[in-house]
Amino acid sequence: MSETSTFTALRTRLFSVAYRMLGTRADAEDVVQDAWLRWHDSDREAVQSAEAWLVTITTRLSIDRLRSRMAERASYVGWWLPEPIVEFDEHTPESNAERASEVSMAFLWVLERLSPEERAAFLMRQVFEHDYADIAAMLGKSEAACRQMVHRAQQRVQQQTPRFQVQKEQHHALLGRFIAAAQLGDRAAMKTMLADDVQLVADGGGKVNSYLHILHGAGRVAGSFWSLEHQYPQQVAYRQARVNGEPGLVRYVDGQLESAQSFRIENDHIVAVFIVRNPDKLTGVPQTIF
Repeated sequence: MSETSTFTALRTRLFSVAYRMLGTRADAEDVVQDAWLRWHDSDREAVQSAEAWLVTITTRLSIDRLRSRMAERASYVGWWLPEPIVEFDEHTPESNAERASEVSMAFLWVLERLSPEERAAFLMRQVFEHDYADIAAMLGKSEAACRQMVHRAQQRVQQQTPRFQVQKEQHHALLGRFIAAAQLGDRAAMKTMLADDVQLVADGGGKVNSYLHILHGAGRVAGSFWSLEHQYPQQVAYRQARVNGEPGLVRYVDGQLESAQSFRIENDHIVAVFIVRNPDKLTGVPQTIF
């Protein structure tokens, strides 16, 4: 197999690693491109496993890129959310290749709480199922240190992720009912679908108006949807879509793209809402309703 075909066959996997590490398409694509350049210049006869070599390089490059982005994210206006991957066709090859729970907005939001090396160790072990010897070689650490990092990261992730997988049909149905209530401006109906301790995280990046604090409680979250409908009567429209592998919503105001939204659901109630409004993160989404 040629160097190009070998890399092409692994490109989707490399992008999956880089995107989960970095949370933006542009950074992930840059890392994958850097990995290609290093692969092109490498002594491939000395490489025992092309996949192991490329995943290691991609992981190390992602750690370096994430470290360089930490200062930028620290000064980011409001809350930083990953760039959403929005698909209106549920049967694309990319959709079939991903397990939604491992790329969901809720999952990536939790990963933002980890250090770059913790994030890499956790992903390599829990998502990509590498053994600790491989992870230790990737990170230049002992196996014991990697086990400890994964253990700490797993504790944090388990505290903030759903305990039960929600069926896609149930997720779709709940969002359908929620859209109907939102478009009617029915706060009472929306509240019945929201957990009492629901939270809403919005990312405007200082480019558009957005909440700078996390909203807590069914009343406040329902009120945020009601207020937009009240401000723009008959002008707010929703489309259901896959957002990071899970059923989500894309919202348009007066025909123009306003946000992409992801929902975490437990026990048939919405427990978290993630709304990306930063236009820089929505360039891959249709800008006008269709």
